[in-house]
Amino acid sequence: MTSSHTRKSAEIRKAEIVDAAIRLAGEIGPDRLTTEQLAKEVGISQPGIFRHFPTKGDIWWAVAQRIGGMLGNKGRQAGNADSKPAGNLRKLILDHLKFIETTPAIPAILFSRELHVENEKMRSFFEGLMATRHRGISKLIAKEITAGQFAETLNPDDAAYLILALIQGLAMRWSMSAHNFNLVAEGKRLLDLLLDGFKPKDEK
Repeated sequence: MTSSHTRKSAEIRKAEIVDAAIRLAGEIGPDRLTTEQLAKEVGISQPGIFRHFPTKGDIWWAVAQRIGGMLGNKGRQAGNADSKPAGNLRKLILDHLKFIETTPAIPAILFSRELHVENEKMRSFFEGLMATRHRGISKLIAKEITAGQFAETLNPDDAAYLILALIQGLAMRWSMSAHNFNLVAEGKRLLDLLLDGFKPKDEK
């Protein structure tokens, strides 16, 4: 019979700390998050946090990797789209917005001092994630241009930057408004407007 006080493995405990960091970052903001709060949330001592993560920067690095892994999974699922024009592209963007809606810490982390000033490793990691997402969106746009759904004069890289700007701006507005609107519905409405501008002139 297993005791209720069986010690959890290091990997399970580290995962709990990362989950708690993401959850609290969404609730109180990453810049206000302390290891003391993390310890209380997880149910261990503050020194226990540092046994698993020697520095606070190590915690944020683990958070970045967790988010990166989840975003990567979302990207790989983008192939199961509807038959509408730009179906794969629409699904990728809307899935991204759904992920943000269910993980509200993401906008807070992306616009935090921790990311932009205090943690170069984390900043570079997210910059790489954005570059990868940009390349993926650009390729989907290029396919739509080849299929005749978007104008031949459209630059796929520029169009991809516009879509990323839409996601980032919308996520920031949603975060600053205390999540008082439906992020996915608003994203779909604005994405439709943007993609309509990508169409050949005779189809607008």
